[in-house]
Amino acid sequence: MKNSGFLLLLLFIAITTFKSTAKEQKLVYQIDIKKEIDNTTRLYLRNGLEEAKSLEADAVLLHMNTYGGLLEAADSMRTAILYNPVPVYVFIDNNAASAGALISIACKKIFMRKGANIGAATVVNQTGAALPDKYQSYMRSMIRSTAEAHGKDTIIQGTDTTYRWKRDPLIAEAMVDERVIVPNLIDSGKVLTFTADEALEWGYCDGIAETPGEVITKYLGYNDYELKTYEPSWYDDLKGFLMNPMLQSLLIIIIIGGIYFEMQTPGLGFPSAAAIVAAILYFAPLYMDGLAQNWEILVFIIGLLLIAAEIFIIPGFGIAGISGIIFLVAGLTLSLLNNTDFNFEAVSSKEIGEAALTVLIGLGLGFVLMIWLSNKIGTKGMFRKVALHKDLEDAHSSPSLTPLIGKEGTAFTVLRPSGKVMIDNELYDGVSDSGFIEKGTKVKVVRFENAQVYVETSDL
Repeated sequence: MKNSGFLLLLLFIAITTFKSTAKEQKLVYQIDIKKEIDNTTRLYLRNGLEEAKSLEADAVLLHMNTYGGLLEAADSMRTAILYNPVPVYVFIDNNAASAGALISIACKKIFMRKGANIGAATVVNQTGAALPDKYQSYMRSMIRSTAEAHGKDTIIQGTDTTYRWKRDPLIAEAMVDERVIVPNLIDSGKVLTFTADEALEWGYCDGIAETPGEVITKYLGYNDYELKTYEPSWYDDLKGFLMNPMLQSLLIIIIIGGIYFEMQTPGLGFPSAAAIVAAILYFAPLYMDGLAQNWEILVFIIGLLLIAAEIFIIPGFGIAGISGIIFLVAGLTLSLLNNTDFNFEAVSSKEIGEAALTVLIGLGLGFVLMIWLSNKIGTKGMFRKVALHKDLEDAHSSPSLTPLIGKEGTAFTVLRPSGKVMIDNELYDGVSDSGFIEKGTKVKVVRFENAQVYVETSDL
């Protein structure tokens, strides 16, 4: 019995030792951030962190070289890093400027190559000019809170105990605002950018290395490790491209413009096709990313149906049309928010403002474009669906359409309120002065403006 007990003990020790030895090899998951910070790199990071978690990686290492990018994407990335269960480290290969600096400061430890730089996080527009102070104020607060999230070191000297920030928030602010002064480091009038040696001296670098491998062995202490790198797919790049705020605004312009021009012409043609394609490109990546939910897309569709009812069924423009516009704008805006069903507690006012701004920019530019295109497009047939037997450009270029005032004709197309009218066997651009006019209705010319005849039903 004693021998059997001894053998069992040896077997238990052997199994425990084997498990311990098998676990000694560390798994390091590397994510490359070597392009502009935007929704594409945000997807790289999010997908990489999820895969690292599923693989039970011991550490995540960002291999960074970027001049910055979109603040919204950087904010999302730094939040994901701060609250990621697997510790995230960064190796700055060359540059971590602007949004790259914010992301780097969120990491547990920062490592840099000789000659690398970190800083210059002032918020700028696309021309490189600094934005107004309200934008800088928000960036100062964000980068300061990111530095503060790493806490303080406790320093005991004799009977004295002091606490020192691991990453001084004031230094982080100096990377944003030229007015911030850090004694013995930088004076007012300069935005702070660190070299590798300077960052090491002031607590914004934890070690200098030449390769990610050197970071892993020398500073993380993993001599036996497996390195796995996130491999982006074409799908990541496509989805990130479609989620670019500027492209989203452009798609909104096409949606609104398509609806407007469809109102000017009968049937379904190029404008409606363009609007449908733009709507698909707008919602598809948001739906796949989990932002746009079924009910939010349904709100948008209801808006389109209400507008269609106003155009094709209800004469004039009233409750249905106004309600349709409200539903349409609501659907576009809500789809950009990271809410759960009808719960918006996790959505910040900043995110709501950014979503509303993206939609409003698209709507504003869309209406401006519609006004401009109304008088510029159509004479060569781009948006025409009626084959004219005479070149209308010649008619429009005539010095005056005054002789037509008082004449009667017929509505060649539906007027809602714009369309085509036939007068003396000639086609003209017509606008109804008496609401919705069905095709074939007798009309009378009452005036003309901008090469268009304004008509009303002849029985009025």
